[in-house]
Amino acid sequence: MILPLRSRLKVLQMSACFCKVLNRNSVTYSEHFQRSLNSPEDYWNEAAQEILWFKKYNQVLDNSNPPFSKWFVGGQMNTCYNLLDRHVLEGFGNQVALFYDSPVAGKKSMFTYSELMDQASKFARVLVNLGVRKGDRVLIYMPMIPQSLIAMHGCSRIGAVHVTVFGGFAPNELARRIDDAKPIVMVTASCGIEPNKVIGYESLVDKALNLASHSPKHIVTVQREQLKQLKFINGFHIDWDDKMESALGHDCVPLDSDDPLYIIYTSGTTGRPKGIVRGNGCHGVALKWSMKHIYDLKPGERWWAASDIGWVVGHSYIVYGPLLNRSTSILFEGKPIGCPDAGTFSRIIDEYDVVSLFTAPTAMRVIRNADPDGDLSKKYKMEKLRVVFLAGENCEQDLLKWTSSVFKRPALDHWWQTESGWPITSHHIGLGLSTNYQHGSSGKPSPGWNVKVLNKRLEECKAGELGEIYVKLPLPPGAMQTLWNNDSKYVETYFTKGYYMTMDTGKVDDNGYIHIGGRIDDIINVAGHRLSTKQMEMAIGKHPDVSEQVVLGMNDSIKGVVPVGLIVLKKHCTKSNDDVIKEVIALVRNDVGPVAALKKVVVLPTLPKTRAGKFVRGVLKKILNGEEYQVPLTLDNVDDFHEIESILKITKIK
Repeated sequence: MILPLRSRLKVLQMSACFCKVLNRNSVTYSEHFQRSLNSPEDYWNEAAQEILWFKKYNQVLDNSNPPFSKWFVGGQMNTCYNLLDRHVLEGFGNQVALFYDSPVAGKKSMFTYSELMDQASKFARVLVNLGVRKGDRVLIYMPMIPQSLIAMHGCSRIGAVHVTVFGGFAPNELARRIDDAKPIVMVTASCGIEPNKVIGYESLVDKALNLASHSPKHIVTVQREQLKQLKFINGFHIDWDDKMESALGHDCVPLDSDDPLYIIYTSGTTGRPKGIVRGNGCHGVALKWSMKHIYDLKPGERWWAASDIGWVVGHSYIVYGPLLNRSTSILFEGKPIGCPDAGTFSRIIDEYDVVSLFTAPTAMRVIRNADPDGDLSKKYKMEKLRVVFLAGENCEQDLLKWTSSVFKRPALDHWWQTESGWPITSHHIGLGLSTNYQHGSSGKPSPGWNVKVLNKRLEECKAGELGEIYVKLPLPPGAMQTLWNNDSKYVETYFTKGYYMTMDTGKVDDNGYIHIGGRIDDIINVAGHRLSTKQMEMAIGKHPDVSEQVVLGMNDSIKGVVPVGLIVLKKHCTKSNDDVIKEVIALVRNDVGPVAALKKVVVLPTLPKTRAGKFVRGVLKKILNGEEYQVPLTLDNVDDFHEIESILKITKIK
C-alpha cells in the first residue's frame, strides 16, 4: 500500500495530536534509567511518540518468546518518511540535510531535505522498475558519496532491505554476503578514492560474482569522473544517472514495526557470515531518542560522524540518527591525515559549524602521531563544537585528554556494538551527566540496557572486580532482532539463561560507571592470574612518546601465557628504543603490578589495521605464537603488514 500526499498530511495532523510528549528536561539520568527498567512499556511508549506512525501500535512490547522480543507490535511507519518527508511537510524542506565534503575527489555539495527526499523518491522508483519489492534485498557496495545514502533511503522508502557493505571490501567477503542475503539488485560505483590512489570496483565486483553462487538480476553503477566503468552489459549493468534522470517519484510504503530495515554483517572469516537484522519501528524510536538524550543534539544543528556507511556507526549516525532528529549530517570522503594534512578534521568542524564529532580512537591516534602538539588545528576556531565522542575500540585515558586539549572541548568515550545498534553505555549529556568524567570510563548504562558484570558462575561482581559484561533481557528497542535466516545461530551465539552475552569484559566502579576491559578473548591467564590486556594497554598509553599500543598473549612453557607489548613511537621521540621500552615496562608494573609480567616490548614502525581502523590483533597473536594464519583481506596497507610480519617472526621472550 502506498500512502499518497493527501493521506500523509492527514497522518501528520493525527500524529501531532497523538504525540503529546511529556517535558522531562528536569528529569535526571537516574530517573530515566530506573523507569526504563521498572516500566519499560511506559518508558518506550513515551519515546515512540517522537516517531510518526501511519498506524498506532496495539502493544508496546511482546516478550512472550525471548530472546525474540517485539516492540511496537501492530504499528506501521516508514523510516524514510520520518527522515525526510515528515520534515518537508512540517516546513523544513529548505534546511540542509546533508553536506558532502570529499578532499580526495575535490568535491563539495549539499542537499536540502526537499532535495534529498526527491532523490530518494526517484531511486525508490528506479528500484521498483527493476523489480524490487517490499522485503527484497538490495546490496549496496559504495564509497562515501551521496548516492550511497540516497540508495539506502530509496530502499527504506519501499520496504526493500538494504545490505550495505564497506566499499572496497575483499571479493570473497563480498561474495559471502551476496550468497547469504541473495540481493535482487546490487548498487555500486566505478571506483573509490584514497588520498594517493583510485580503487576500481569493477574487478572486485566481477571476482565476487564469480565466487558467489547467487547473482543479482541488475547492477546499478554510479560512474565517477576518476574512473569510468570499462564494460557495460545492457539489462544487467544499469547506469545510475540514466535511470535517475527519467525516474518519477515513489511515495513511502507503510511498514510493520518489525519489518526489517537493513542487514549488516559482522566481521568473520569462516563459516556463514552473521547478518544482524534491524527492524524499522524499534530502530527509529531508539535512534531518535539517542540523538537527544545521549548526544544532546538539537534539530537544525550540525553533526559529524567520521565513520563509513559500511559500518554500524555509519548506518546509525550518518544515515539515520541525525535526519530522524532533523539535524544536518556531514558525509566525509577522506582520511584523518593526507587530505591534505592532520588538520582536516578541525577544518571540517570549523567550516560546517559542527557541534558534535563522533569518531574512532584510531582516527585520533593517527592525527596525534602526525601532529602531536595539534599545531594544524590551532588555525581553526571550531566555535560551535561542544563535545567529541569516541567509540569503536579501546580508548586510553591519555588519548581522551589529548583529544580534549587539541579540540578544546570534552572528549567522551562510550561503548556499543554492531549488535546493539546504539550506545549500551554513555555519558548521556542530554540527561545531564557531567562531561568532566574522563578517567577512562565508557559512561553509565543507557536506559533500557540492564547491564550486569558477572563472573563465570553468572554471579554479580563486586565494584572494581573484572568480569564479563551481560545484558539482562529483554533487549531495548533498536537492538538486533535476529540473524538473517538463522534464528538458531542467533540464540546459540548471543544468549544464555536470560542474558545477552556481549563478549566483552569490564568492571563497574563505585559510582556506577562502566569500564570496558576488551573482548573476552583479550583476557590472558598468566601463571594462574586472569589479566586484561586492555588494562596494560592503558598503562602503556600514558607514556608521552608512545603513539599506539597493543598487548597480546604469547605462549610460554613455564607461565602458559605471557604478555608482549607492541608499540609505535611518536615522530618527535628523541629517546632510544631501549629507553622507551624500559619506561613502558615500568609503567605497566606500576599501574597493573608485578603480576602483569610484562617483560617484552617490541617497537614497530606501525601497527597493521583494517580499513575500518581496527588492529588485527588475532593475526598478530598467531604470528607471535608461530601458528598458521592468513593475511587479512581487509588490511589497509599490505606492505606495512609484511614488514611487521618479519619483525614479529623473530620475536622471542628473554
